[in-house]
Amino acid sequence: MSDTIHHPLDDPATDPFEVAARAADDIARLTGVDRHDIALTLGSGWGKAADLIGETTATLAATDVTGFSKPALAGHVGSLRSVVTPSGRRVLVIGARTHYYEGHGVRRVVHSVRTAAAAGARTMVLTNGAGGIKPTWKPGTPVLISDHINLTGDSPLEGATFIDLTDLYSTRLRDLARRIDPSLDEGVYCQFRGPQYETPAEVRMAKTIGGHIVGMSTALEAIAARQAGMEVLGFSLITNMAAGIQTTPLSHQEVIEAGQQAEPVISALLARVIGEL
Repeated sequence: MSDTIHHPLDDPATDPFEVAARAADDIARLTGVDRHDIALTLGSGWGKAADLIGETTATLAATDVTGFSKPALAGHVGSLRSVVTPSGRRVLVIGARTHYYEGHGVRRVVHSVRTAAAAGARTMVLTNGAGGIKPTWKPGTPVLISDHINLTGDSPLEGATFIDLTDLYSTRLRDLARRIDPSLDEGVYCQFRGPQYETPAEVRMAKTIGGHIVGMSTALEAIAARQAGMEVLGFSLITNMAAGIQTTPLSHQEVIEAGQQAEPVISALLARVIGEL
């Protein structure tokens, strides 16, 4: 699907759920799998998990599926995979995330989530690489997301659509993850607009209002997942300490390197969690 002005989600008159249904039909046709049970979005540092979940039976270029865009960010693979777990569950692995800061609009940011729901997934696992505010979290630490603060000033919900977000990041699924790894800590994720990293003052603000993790994804996707009726589990990989806490300059290369170092451990953890869903 071309990233031109004719992208189907750029027309305000288009129903985004109809586009998601078309995308789900594409996935079913191209993978030969009628329905997926779980969807997993792989953020920075989490890519190896797809290899550990089970057997990959199909891999697609995301751009072959209606409404998907080519990833703009190094570290994102730009593919969709259909994986079957040892227990026979079907997992749709999304390696093509559209970030809010790319400027394509919220509909395209959450299209992968809505497509997963249309493909049958009832559980949405969202992962990311992010900055940590708690000084006890070292780079390479996986953290459960317990809640979020949406600082984008935007929403995937359109019109008078009122969705309860009280238990957005499922307590049941977080408890399940902690049974697998009791050392897992959790925190509140703050989604900033990006693409610039947060200033030290913005990080202090996030801490003051109850945040523990700062990043540029996930919150809008989680809202869309809840609207679609999915149960949400969120993981952040702490790739660096946030600005003002870390004394050295922040860089995307640092994020990639921290993810690469932590990838074997966190991917194995994620695969174990998905095996229990």
